[in-house]
Amino acid sequence: MELLYFAWVREAVGVGQERVDPPEAVYNVADLICWLAGQSPGHAAAFADPTKLRAAIDQRFVSLDTPLHGAKEVALFPPVTGG
Repeated sequence: MELLYFAWVREAVGVGQERVDPPEAVYNVADLICWLAGQSPGHAAAFADPTKLRAAIDQRFVSLDTPLHGAKEVALFPPVTGG
């Protein structure tokens, strides 16, 4: 699956996108975030507090408990504000 990172998440990880093949135990977005946190120190910093993250699967906003089944693209980013 293709991962896209935005804002401070991208800065912490050090790349704007990457391709990953998570293990079968990674069922939903929250599991993915937990798994990603173990991939590098930058990932650990970016994903230390999942409550500060939002996600989209295949360009649709989703909650962190949304299953990843069939996801081609997952975007992770801080909450979006407008004004």
